[in-house]
Amino acid sequence: MRRAEIRTTHDSPERVARAVRPDNTDEMTTRIEGDTVVTTVERDSTGGLQATVDDYVVNIRVAAQLADQHTQSNHE
Repeated sequence: MRRAEIRTTHDSPERVARAVRPDNTDEMTTRIEGDTVVTTVERDSTGGLQATVDDYVVNIRVAAQLADQHTQSNHE
């Protein structure tokens, strides 16, 4: 089993975590630790792990951008 843990820090970690959870596969878990979103990915193969992590990085980037836009529009 191959495993990766991805940690990203956000101003709105709950919002970001809620945005990425629906895309999680059965091999993924997402949790919040303070201002950090932590996602663990486990896959049988290195190639599968890499593909899943690559997809997740795109998803978390979009989720963070949307959360930042929402936060900015609420404070203006």
